[in-house]
Amino acid sequence: MLEFSFHLLSLRVIISCMGLVGNAFLIFSIIQTRVSSVKTFELFLLGLATANLEEIVIVNIYDIVILQRSDVVPDAWVCRSLKFLTVLGEISSILFTVLISLYRYQKLCDADKRVHLSIYLDNTRAAWTAIRLCVGISIFLSAPIFVINLQVQTGNLTGNHTGCAPNFFLCSNDHCPTVNRIYKYTFTLLCYVLPLAVVTLTSCLIVAVLLGPRTTVKPIASVSGSTRIERRRKARGLHRSTIAILAAMVLFQVDWTLYLVFQMIFDATDSPFWAEVEFFISTSYTSISPYVFGIGKSLFVIRNFWKK
Repeated sequence: MLEFSFHLLSLRVIISCMGLVGNAFLIFSIIQTRVSSVKTFELFLLGLATANLEEIVIVNIYDIVILQRSDVVPDAWVCRSLKFLTVLGEISSILFTVLISLYRYQKLCDADKRVHLSIYLDNTRAAWTAIRLCVGISIFLSAPIFVINLQVQTGNLTGNHTGCAPNFFLCSNDHCPTVNRIYKYTFTLLCYVLPLAVVTLTSCLIVAVLLGPRTTVKPIASVSGSTRIERRRKARGLHRSTIAILAAMVLFQVDWTLYLVFQMIFDATDSPFWAEVEFFISTSYTSISPYVFGIGKSLFVIRNFWKK
């Protein structure tokens, strides 16, 4: 059992380090670009990477430093604050993924008719409004952590918990306050089920566009050769970026579908490994997605990095 825990901890460290490096690299690659050259899509990637980085750091502090150390008895306010920051990063990461998927679908939809005309989210002011909306929704949905009644089951007794609970959203089936249940189901619906449905639908629409008639780039006689080559280069870049987004969306769907399945099958109060399962499911997306997006946008090319 001790050896298994050691391997589990080692895997946790590897995934966390991979996520820290990937997200930090993605953030650094974007902020190295001149402000005038930063596109709205890169702003969304910057928000996603920042949320991922914040979640990985805080969840390790919460899970390892506090939950794994029996000699530490932190104040309930500290636990609530750390859990709030963890959930804030998690929801922000989910919402930025939804925003990226919607943006890319709008970019591809009717591209042959729109040609070079921009979409609504291409506007910098609209992009910043969308980013603020994602952060605002995340704060609003995470804030109830400070007011819900934390209760855990200890043997046959159920009482207020003054330490750090492994999970703030689930409670015992035998004793679960109405407020906790309302928050649990509302949170699950708005933060997992609805985003998962949107990302799944958007990915299907993107695939339909990619498999449809390719009329986005048409050679025109009056267009110079250099302009034609530039258009083809941009089209190839858009296609590569779209494939990367689809790969990240598939990873998102697999991770959070597994999370919902585990949540329905197992009870967090009865399963000793629920915290580990939750960590690996959520952190696998936040750790792998920056590499997928970065490679798709050619942000992880070492040659370009050293030039910057």
